[in-house]
Amino acid sequence: MTEAKQPQQGSFVWNELTTRDTEAAKTFYQRLFGWKFQTSPTHAEYNIITVPGREQGIGGMMKMGMEYPKDAPPNWLPYIHVDNVDKTCQTAEENGGTILVPPTNIPDVGRFAMLKDPTGAAFSIITMKPGYTPGQG
Repeated sequence: MTEAKQPQQGSFVWNELTTRDTEAAKTFYQRLFGWKFQTSPTHAEYNIITVPGREQGIGGMMKMGMEYPKDAPPNWLPYIHVDNVDKTCQTAEENGGTILVPPTNIPDVGRFAMLKDPTGAAFSIITMKPGYTPGQG
């Protein structure tokens, strides 16, 4: 078996939807794009988004919990691959970015952080463990 190659620095690798009504979102995106949803084998409240003809997932969806303010709207969050999460956070801060979630390990996946650019746009960065492929669960 060939080991998965790491994505290129700066490439988009995952998209995540948080919403209060996951069932309505599933119905909408299934009808619009033909997406399918699989419950993550490791996180019962997390749904992996797949598209016909592609084995691996393209994103995820989860229900907004109590940690979200009541007026927070549903949102999509892109994940961008970086070679070093900690160094990228430092560079982001040096250039006017804000760290929203500090570098954090995700068991069996890799290391991520959530940032905000100087204009207020949120995004996440991630370095995946060698051999991990996004959407494998």
